[in-house]
Amino acid sequence: MAKLKDGGGRPPGMADVARVAGVSAQTVSRVLSGHPNVQEKTRAKVLTAVEQLGYRRNNAARMLSSGRSRTIGVVTLQTNFYSRAAVTSGIEHAAEAAGYAVSTATTTSLDTSAIEAALSRLADQDVEGVILSVPLIHGSPRIEQLTRATPTITIDGSRTDATEVVAIDQGLAARLATRHLLDLGHDTVWHIAGPEEWLEAAARRDGWRSTLQEAGRPVPPPLEGDWSPASGYRNGLILGRIPDATAVFVASDEMAFGAIRALHELGRRVPEDISVVGVDDIELAEYCSPSLTTVAQPFSQMGTLAVAHLLRLIADPGAVPEPASVDPQLIVRASTAQAGAPARGAGAP
Repeated sequence: MAKLKDGGGRPPGMADVARVAGVSAQTVSRVLSGHPNVQEKTRAKVLTAVEQLGYRRNNAARMLSSGRSRTIGVVTLQTNFYSRAAVTSGIEHAAEAAGYAVSTATTTSLDTSAIEAALSRLADQDVEGVILSVPLIHGSPRIEQLTRATPTITIDGSRTDATEVVAIDQGLAARLATRHLLDLGHDTVWHIAGPEEWLEAAARRDGWRSTLQEAGRPVPPPLEGDWSPASGYRNGLILGRIPDATAVFVASDEMAFGAIRALHELGRRVPEDISVVGVDDIELAEYCSPSLTTVAQPFSQMGTLAVAHLLRLIADPGAVPEPASVDPQLIVRASTAQAGAPARGAGAP
């Protein structure tokens, strides 16, 4: 580790970082505040000096004349699922339009320790606010402390005592899908669910179950998925061997693609033998064979709304959190049909 000139044991400052990196203090402040107009080579030199000196990045913003970093943080789960990327893209566009940079802290699990570490990394960068884009089921004192110290928005239905929630009504998404299938004359609706540790999966499962119960219909045992097309395929192989199954609500489009593939392989026609509804309305849904009936989620709108709420909290940290909900929309395509519908292209009996 690089040593300070005075050897007096004082904490390293911005001038020390500038000296080691061979740049001006103004350049250091630009790098540490996430300013976009810095060459990558220069940025790397400054960040290397920061690590060598053990300089705490959250000292940087306090030394800026404005006292502000103009940066918001996002905590997200490492995944290749479309919905995660779409929400993050919406956040980035809205933040850029408001003159803010975005710093993303990715976590590989939903354990509270992993989320604490991600929040701590953002706190070290002195972000002005945080969007917590992970399903926080179990909180912790440390998470409460971190979200109290920095204005925080959650966008997966989770919350802490100090956060504001911006959410899509996942229960409504499930009710729209299940009601659509019942209205088509199906006696009941099966469900391929998302993983239990995800709040949105739990809300969809509850909405599906309550809709069937309110209609006086039998509630089949849910089939367990993990959001992946492969898990949809595995469950489709199970569902396709149940003769009485004529309708299924799948908790994501990507799992629905896998389920439809399995049904095709088993000789179960979609929608003549079994109707399928997904959730998300990703771009590929319209081009599935048959095109997928699904419940659209306004991911980009969620990102924009989350940034707007966060900027309001940043401007007034003492504001009382007010949850906001966005309604999903049913998009009817070719993967659903009346129960007992004749094969496509078949003549009248």
